[in-house]
Amino acid sequence: MQIDQLDLTQLARIFGALGSPIRLQILQTVLKSDKPLHIKALSRSLKVKYTAIYRHVQVLKGAGLVTIYEVGRSRVVSVKGKETINDLIKIALNIQK
Repeated sequence: MQIDQLDLTQLARIFGALGSPIRLQILQTVLKSDKPLHIKALSRSLKVKYTAIYRHVQVLKGAGLVTIYEVGRSRVVSVKGKETINDLIKIALNIQK
């Protein structure tokens, strides 16, 4: 399969975003929820400062993995393509076995 330069750049952005344990924790936490989560809730749940969570969420957004919604003065995160991300994580874990 031939992958063009634009697709390679997007793949690198996605895999780069997934290369951080905290970003994987963010994805895992939002995936487990049946509704989008406030960034403040993620911060409390993961015991990481809001500003750090926000920066990590921005990386995930830049990779096209999450959407951020403005709800009043709060920011809410939802995962795009939940099934695809779950499958990708399962495949990655199986590679290690």
